[in-house]
Amino acid sequence: MTSPNPSPSPSPGPRRTLGRSQVAVSPLGFGAAPLGNLYAPLDEETARAAVDAAWDAGVRYFDTAPHYGLGLSERRLGAALKARPRDAFTVSTKVGRLLEPHPSPSGSDLAAGGFAVPDTLRRRPDYSRDGVLRSLEASLERLGLDRIDVALVHDPDEHMDTALTEALPALAELRAQGVVGAIGIGMNTVDPLRRFVAEGDPDVVMVAGRWTLLDRAAAPLLAECAARRVSVIAAAPFNSGLLSTDRPEAGGRYDYGTVPATVLDRARALATRCSAHGVPLPRAALCFPLREPVVSSVLAGFRTPAEVTSAAAHLAHGVPERLWAELDAPEQMKTAFAP
Repeated sequence: MTSPNPSPSPSPGPRRTLGRSQVAVSPLGFGAAPLGNLYAPLDEETARAAVDAAWDAGVRYFDTAPHYGLGLSERRLGAALKARPRDAFTVSTKVGRLLEPHPSPSGSDLAAGGFAVPDTLRRRPDYSRDGVLRSLEASLERLGLDRIDVALVHDPDEHMDTALTEALPALAELRAQGVVGAIGIGMNTVDPLRRFVAEGDPDVVMVAGRWTLLDRAAAPLLAECAARRVSVIAAAPFNSGLLSTDRPEAGGRYDYGTVPATVLDRARALATRCSAHGVPLPRAALCFPLREPVVSSVLAGFRTPAEVTSAAAHLAHGVPERLWAELDAPEQMKTAFAP
């Protein structure tokens, strides 16, 4: 018989090491893509307040990338963390997209990149060794930091061979030199990540949207990571927002796009089951990834202080084991988690 009490859930404070490295992350991570004006502008005061709220809630892991707002996310995050003790937090950023002057700017990056910023810069894919070194040097300058804790190869779907033979080995060299603490890959596709785990030597993989209440496609990846002592960061636990509310709506986002009707139906079924146990859907969505020991952190994007505070409270509260038993039942898996 399962316990009627909520299962223990990690607080945002205690940190977990990544793979065989010495780098540690908090169970709740701050995804800084919204600081780059993802989909809509975000004012400086709110961006800073969101980072401050995360710190106050015990969050010590912050993730960004040059891609996010054409460098704006890195600059804002660095400024917000500037006065914090450097050894007290962990920052990850990414390589694979170099920023360079845009020869024909249109005025906005929204159409091309999804960020409400001027497109005076553009992204050029570069997964070469030289590209990795240049990217990290530029990121350090934008962040205003003395080192990068975690360096991730960013979305190399169309550049797998170069990423495996140049980008990841270059990061491994920097790791050996102590320039970066841990290395890995960040993607939203499972099979390429499995290839990196099998053929490379990462400390961590970041899988976005594929290990969630709604999509458990990353199960084989998690098993392989556990066998090889590679940690997992489960990003996008809300699947771009669909699971961030108790009442999933047709006008919401799913995996950076519109919500298919079948997916919306599954999300609503999840919400109904959670509601029957008095559990908000976002709470279950945040707690779900951390049930697997190989998952070191669940990484969600935050725009406002209220979003951060709510997420931290959800993790601290936990979810009853009897709800997990229902959501894991074979008959439920067939309907709610079908690919």
